[in-house]
Amino acid sequence: MRRVLLVFYYIYSVQLISGHKNNANPRVTTPLGDIEGSFMQSLLGKSIYAFRGIRYAKAPVGELRFQPPVPVENWSGVYNATKDRPACPQPIHRHISEDCLYLNIYTTKLPGLRYNPKRPVLFFIHPGGFYEMSSASNWFGPQYLLDRNIVLVTINYRLGSLGFMSTGDKWAPGNNGLKDQVIALKFVKHNIVSFGGDPNLVTIVGYSAGAISVATHLVSPMSTGLFHRAIVMSCSSFNHWPMGNHQFNLAQKQARLVGCPDDTSENIIRCLKTKSAEEIGDSLNGFKEFGSDPVIIWNAVIELDFGQERFLTEHPIRSVLKGKFQKVPVMTGVTTEEMSDRAINVFKSDDKLLLEMDKEFGRVAPIAFIYERNTTRSRHISRKLRKEFLGMGPLTISAFKGVGYLYADGIVGFGVNRGAKLLSTKNTEHTYYYKFSYQGRYSFTMLPNSTVPYGVVHMDDLMYLFYISTKFPKFNVTDDEYQMVKKYTTLFTNFAYTGNPTPAESYTLDGAHWIPFTVENNKYMDIGRKLKMRENLFRERYSVWEKLFPLSDYE
Repeated sequence: MRRVLLVFYYIYSVQLISGHKNNANPRVTTPLGDIEGSFMQSLLGKSIYAFRGIRYAKAPVGELRFQPPVPVENWSGVYNATKDRPACPQPIHRHISEDCLYLNIYTTKLPGLRYNPKRPVLFFIHPGGFYEMSSASNWFGPQYLLDRNIVLVTINYRLGSLGFMSTGDKWAPGNNGLKDQVIALKFVKHNIVSFGGDPNLVTIVGYSAGAISVATHLVSPMSTGLFHRAIVMSCSSFNHWPMGNHQFNLAQKQARLVGCPDDTSENIIRCLKTKSAEEIGDSLNGFKEFGSDPVIIWNAVIELDFGQERFLTEHPIRSVLKGKFQKVPVMTGVTTEEMSDRAINVFKSDDKLLLEMDKEFGRVAPIAFIYERNTTRSRHISRKLRKEFLGMGPLTISAFKGVGYLYADGIVGFGVNRGAKLLSTKNTEHTYYYKFSYQGRYSFTMLPNSTVPYGVVHMDDLMYLFYISTKFPKFNVTDDEYQMVKKYTTLFTNFAYTGNPTPAESYTLDGAHWIPFTVENNKYMDIGRKLKMRENLFRERYSVWEKLFPLSDYE
């Protein structure tokens, strides 16, 4: 009888976690109900259990539009998680829906009857300026990361006005897109064990707008205890950008763009609730002010208290200066060129934007490089930035590199550098700083009229973590790029397991030892063809910004 039972348990376990052997989709049982997924294959041929399009919050439609997210309730029957769900409303995706609060979970090891692998969880928050992109598997495919023994979670969250409407009063206190992320983190905490993940070993990873999100989760009272490491990639909330209690001006602009009154919060919200999500999402271009700038339109706000649970109660820099943030290991950094390629748009052959920047630099610079507008201080900052990076003469092609530096540092670099300094000073855990410099054959930006990469620009490093099938081919083990795939995914996996990207000497990682960053040593890892420790990343450039935006402003 004992032997019969053992055989029965073995057969049941195989059917449970290896459904592909009999062509059945994998299923898991969670506290919310049963979920059926599908199979994918990793780069090295591992079977990936893919559970895509799992609802984590109720559809934010009707009266729930502009409201905080409501967690999903238990369901009966088997939930179908075999395909990607729509993106949140935006112009660049046509497969969209306001009902978009879904997440994807990928793993290569599900629990058996007597064993749960409880692997570290990478919780990824996508980029896109808080107004575009999604977690879909054709953008953030698991094929590279799932060759490592981790569980990957990618999420959608509300975007644009639908996610970040903030009128500064009870009608729209703000930060709903970030509160969506909190609910998704809570879903992971309560359910990830069912997918072989460890709820006590969650690493939040964010890129660009996702990195701003991760940095705000570090200081948000709503996120306390929901994660255990943080990776802040190519942006930060520890920058010089204005952050207030509302973005009423954006609410007014949104109202005007869809034919609503713009006089009071109540009238704006009531009218916007009558408009379709598609109409609101498609109005994005109406928010542009200088070419395709500003690159960031909506952002987090410091919420006033109207009886709601508040995501941010003070500026993130002020919180860190006070030591009021989650003390977890942090990894943060930039790419070599970051957003310097945005200068290409300014220097196009028609010279229209270049002439506008030249003649109206005091108006244009705060839009493009994101700082306060229409103040005496703003005019002083603009003059200083122009003098230091461009010279005071007319802007010509010789100013191209300087304009690129202003985009790279104003949007990304300075804030990331300041974040590394702040966190390393106040954190009880280590901060690991990097520059990603590896140049492969592909890039998000090619030189005009060529197939040559401009440089290692914003988001270029993501192609070595995820299979981005909408933009790039899948790398094979014989491709030069595969060595970086192996290095980068190993660094992230090491960090997820131990809080240290190089816990032991490794041939894969060139025998490198990543020395934590401090304000005294200024050390960073140069992630290129070989991993090398270096010092003083862009120190002269960042020092200009530090003088113009001193920390004393937040004390």
